[in-house]
Amino acid sequence: MIIPAGYWNPVTETLEKTETAGPPAPSAPIGSHIPLQRNIMNDNLSNFRDAQVLLTGGAGMIGSTIAHILVGQGAQVTVVDAMLPAYGGNLVNLQAIQDKIVFIEGDIRDTERINEWVDGVDFVFNLAAQVSYVDSNHNPLLDLDINCRGHLNLLLALSRINPRAKVVFTSSRFVYGSIDYNPVDEGHPFNCLSIYGIHKLAGEKYYRFFHDAHGLDTVSVRITNPYGPRQQMKHSKYGIVNWFIRLALEGKPLTVFGEGLQKRDYIFVEDLAVGIVRAALSPKTNGEVYNLGSGLGTPFIDMVGLIAEAVPETEIQHLPWPQDRYLVETGDFIADISRIKAATGWSPQTSLREGIEATVAFYRQNRQHYW
Repeated sequence: MIIPAGYWNPVTETLEKTETAGPPAPSAPIGSHIPLQRNIMNDNLSNFRDAQVLLTGGAGMIGSTIAHILVGQGAQVTVVDAMLPAYGGNLVNLQAIQDKIVFIEGDIRDTERINEWVDGVDFVFNLAAQVSYVDSNHNPLLDLDINCRGHLNLLLALSRINPRAKVVFTSSRFVYGSIDYNPVDEGHPFNCLSIYGIHKLAGEKYYRFFHDAHGLDTVSVRITNPYGPRQQMKHSKYGIVNWFIRLALEGKPLTVFGEGLQKRDYIFVEDLAVGIVRAALSPKTNGEVYNLGSGLGTPFIDMVGLIAEAVPETEIQHLPWPQDRYLVETGDFIADISRIKAATGWSPQTSLREGIEATVAFYRQNRQHYW
């Protein structure tokens, strides 16, 4: 079920109409994509059967993966996405389950409609966001409006109308900024290097405040470096693994700055999505914040090498660091995920090689819908 509407204009405080009128006509078997790498049946998610779920930002890579998982568990899912042109919302991501969900084109900054969306739901997964740290530095007021005001709008609505819902907020490793030690635990200092990281940290504080002051059951997860099927790949702002996969599939070289020895914690989207829903189910997570990644540090050059193996004849080239990139380089990052594993029983299952191979296979089949 598709309910087209528009997006919230914070200047005029009105709903602006968009041209999106519904899902694209079926072509290839898109939404089902490659069979899940992860055996969801082993993840004990049956408590979602018949649960009422609100999923904001649900047409993007992570949100749509969560939607597929929850529909498979028998949940009643409402997806809200503003479908803003610059971001990752894509109705193709929901095509395979479009008859099993309610889709609403709407914006979490809409102070009127959000009241109806939160009413009566059991779980809220709030993934709506401005997600580019680069854009946040160029347009900090827009980032503030979406990533702070929008989330306060949701929390206020929940506190008034539905304080019993469990609420998950997706934060980011960018709250840590420059890294002092590895693996990075949740007590690591905040050395934010971007407006995006600052506002994500503010979001975490909002969710904790509404837990403490209003009794909302909230949990925040700090996502590391996600990749996988269903991500918008029109530009390089969202995820380097997926962007490099696009370049490789187009026969273009993969550029590595310096020696490429900096380590990153790459998390496959299906593992990530299961971790998020497990965080929602566990009462131990109420009021808490957790790292959510693979817990493994992979040198950048090794990740690039795996893509080159998955797409034969891919060229790898090395260049010096550009000054603007070097200023936001955080150094090695490896997440300590022991707390979320202890609280939820979740653990990642997909190796980087397996995840890259599955992602390459998905975009070989579906690239026309993503760039």
